Amino acid sequence: ESGQGVIAGTLSVNQRQCSSQPHGTPLGGTGMNLASLKRGTGGRSSFNGVVCTVFGAGGCLGRFLANRLGKVGTQLILPSRTNFQYMQRLKLCGDLGQVLLVPFDLKDELSIAKAMKYSNVVINLIGKDTETSNYPFSEVHVKGAERIARIARECGVQKFIHFSALNATESPKPIIKFGGSKFYASKWLGEQVVREAFPGAIIFRPADMYSHEDHFLSYYVSKLRRNLAYMPVWKKGDGIVKQPVYTGDVAEGVVNAIFEEGNEGEIYQAVGPRRYELGELIDYMFRVMRREKEAGYVRYDMRLDPFFLMRVQFLQTFGFKYPALSWERLEREHTTDVVYYEYPTLEDLKVKLTYVEDRFPFELKYFREAAYFDPDIAQFEKVKPPPALVD
Repeated sequence: ESGQGVIAGTLSVNQRQCSSQPHGTPLGGTGMNLASLKRGTGGRSSFNGVVCTVFGAGGCLGRFLANRLGKVGTQLILPSRTNFQYMQRLKLCGDLGQVLLVPFDLKDELSIAKAMKYSNVVINLIGKDTETSNYPFSEVHVKGAERIARIARECGVQKFIHFSALNATESPKPIIKFGGSKFYASKWLGEQVVREAFPGAIIFRPADMYSHEDHFLSYYVSKLRRNLAYMPVWKKGDGIVKQPVYTGDVAEGVVNAIFEEGNEGEIYQAVGPRRYELGELIDYMFRVMRREKEAGYVRYDMRLDPFFLMRVQFLQTFGFKYPALSWERLEREHTTDVVYYEYPTLEDLKVKLTYVEDRFPFELKYFREAAYFDPDIAQFEKVKPPPALVD
């Protein structure tokens, strides 16, 4: 790689070998450097000794995670390749001077090194739902992930956390798209190269995450995903099992994983507390939005609707750079979530999981039918939650 000598010179001041760090080494500054020592009684105005670089902090999970880390006194370094005005509100996650915004580019190793050379924790949240000409899945999920993990090891980072995806596998089973999901295949390959570059990396495999400005609830309420009031789903969503998780729970699990000792090399599955059939889950969303059969809502088999399939192809071919509908997104949407019980979950990180019936009504409040109408107390019956599956 070009620029290796420059990077080595830049890192020589802070060079430490990750392999020399024993398992369970407490995080935080040591020695006579007063600026690196813990101070304060806890909270945003304190410093807990952890300097954490979060790549991808501008995304949905990144905002939750920055807030949780800042809440316990973590100094945050947030690299971004975009205009800082899109990141400036994250400065409020910590006290004055505790949240630093730095420019970087995923293909520029020197900028990556500068973003983490003073950190003892690095978190990689970078990912893409849609391929582009400059950043295909292989560049973002594999080469970029390996680059960040390798430089983190060269910088002597004590804990490196990498985000993959639930259902990541070498050869995804095709459902709709020929050859299966490239997203899942690239995420699996990304895990392998990260593990090789940073053997002690902690890997999170999240299921579909829901919250404000997510890619789950907002996807199903989108007009492009529906045919007016009709919702096309592969095989009507029957037999497709999902286990969505609240974004705030995932962020809490990451914070707990940072401060847990001896979990280097662990794989955590970030899934919700219950499993649901996709069709039942979508029906529940529309019940919460008061868009039931009286409003014309019907869930049907998309295989019987050639016009919807033609629209997907049209949007992917001639649509925007980031189409709201694509074969890749439909493929992942209709893939059953597989949980391996030999790997720990968020509950093993002492996270109290949130149920969908406790969160969906709040998240979908703004998408209700006749949202301007102010109902009387008890005018509408309490929405029946979706039936959970029992393994």
